[in-house]
Amino acid sequence: MDQKIKESIELDINSNDVHLFMKGTPLFPQCGFSSTVVQILTYLEVPFTSTNVLEDEGIREGIKEFSNWPTIPQLYIKGELMGGCDIIKEMFENGELQEVFKNENLLNQ
Repeated sequence: MDQKIKESIELDINSNDVHLFMKGTPLFPQCGFSSTVVQILTYLEVPFTSTNVLEDEGIREGIKEFSNWPTIPQLYIKGELMGGCDIIKEMFENGELQEVFKNENLLNQ
């Protein structure tokens, strides 16, 4: 992976408490999986930043290599990869995601 791409990914992850690598934008997700994660974060009223991987092929492939995770979206909380859509959805449904946000002081509930 190109060093600039790696640094860009690290900056996004480390500069934001909650960061989502996704296809599209939060206002206009371009895949159902990305849309689902955005809906969960929006429902929980958790502030997050995002990177549209469709805008940069280097980032799109680089994030997969960086995380050793083959799919997008990828959600990071306080620098740690939480997972993709299926994992985030399951964590939300069983309350685990809310606990992570509470423990990191990112949720007001």
